[in-house]
Amino acid sequence: MKRAWFFLLIGIACLVLALTTGRSLFYNMVYLIALVLLISFVMAWTGVSSVRIARRTRSRRSSVGKLAEESFTVANTGFLPKIWLEVRDHSTLPVHRVSQVMNALAPKRRRNWAVRTICRRRGRFTLGPLTLVSGDPLGLFEFKRDLRVSSNIVVYPAMIPIPSFVPPLGQLPGGDAVRQRTHYVTTNVSGVRDYAPGDSFNRIHWRSTARTGRLIVKEFELDPTADIWLFPDMHLGTQYSLPLPEVEPEDPWLAILRGRRRPDIELDPATEEYIVTIAASIAQHFIYKDRAVGMVTYGQAREVLQPDRGHRQLTKILETLAVIRAEGEIPMAQVLLSEGERLGRGVTLIAITASVDSHWVAAVHDLMRRGVRVVGVLIDPESFGGPEGATIALGELQASRVPSYLVRNGDDLSRALSQQRVFTRMPIR
Repeated sequence: MKRAWFFLLIGIACLVLALTTGRSLFYNMVYLIALVLLISFVMAWTGVSSVRIARRTRSRRSSVGKLAEESFTVANTGFLPKIWLEVRDHSTLPVHRVSQVMNALAPKRRRNWAVRTICRRRGRFTLGPLTLVSGDPLGLFEFKRDLRVSSNIVVYPAMIPIPSFVPPLGQLPGGDAVRQRTHYVTTNVSGVRDYAPGDSFNRIHWRSTARTGRLIVKEFELDPTADIWLFPDMHLGTQYSLPLPEVEPEDPWLAILRGRRRPDIELDPATEEYIVTIAASIAQHFIYKDRAVGMVTYGQAREVLQPDRGHRQLTKILETLAVIRAEGEIPMAQVLLSEGERLGRGVTLIAITASVDSHWVAAVHDLMRRGVRVVGVLIDPESFGGPEGATIALGELQASRVPSYLVRNGDDLSRALSQQRVFTRMPIR
């Protein structure tokens, strides 16, 4: 725009000289400058008008280590070519490089491109808005057009496969019989009823159907097994982290060319991210084993998810873990004491924390005396730049015969969560 003012000042000077001297050279200069300014203005203005852009997101859900994919189409719907057009993206998804500069977009033509980004951070992010920028070849004018349409994408925490995690399913204590109807197909058939729209065919009881002459389906009750409760510690006072390493974002296609079907999962060196990832991995492990899993955590607010099973419950847990932050003001010991009062005998509580305070270990003792089965996952804060004391806390858990795991910064979580530090056989009820 500064160049336009410079040309305008030259034109005014030529006009003054033309009026005072009457020479045709200055009049021609005035006409030429006016024509250049007019043509440049029209080209810059039409550069951002008569443009249609389509943004398509493949999925609104992803997870750390997986891809977020988008495709874009920019179409010139006008009758004039676009000399150059810049698309600026204002998404909050890290290293999501959507911005593009294109030139020579002919009338009634379109340009397509796709963006694939490896998700490195969990959370809820905004895709968009976009800004179109264009100008004239001389750089005299530049126009912007804001496209304020945006959408959200939720990035779940990474879920690491766990080959073996204590307590194994054969050692989980059973619960009391649950006289509650369920839409899940279990081994406990409680009766039969008439077929209703939406019932799956594998629920049909063919003998009763043949005898009555109408479709009869089986009703099921929940298995009498104990619930599993996850307690990820989001207390701000026990969180530690190291500076993030300077790592260039990897092209997803390079990972495929190198023989890897999916990019490597690299967690931030922070206890918060390790706690969240471990909670998500354990939830997936037991829900895939058809166990009822619940969760209690104190982050920005108190979050309680009642135990349930199935993919819908896993989605609820992941939605909560995706946006939770370690901003809690209540220590782990107090959370265990207050929430543990609501847990029945025989349930399994999995505490995931980076706290080396002995008070939460004492709270575990109290829960075990009341019949609650406890498993401890301790994040070593020293490996994240925090205080020492993880071995002392681990020793106290060992003295209480609590199955425990110790995870350090950089550990392979799949291996670390399959190698228990203490093994205590839990009796079958």
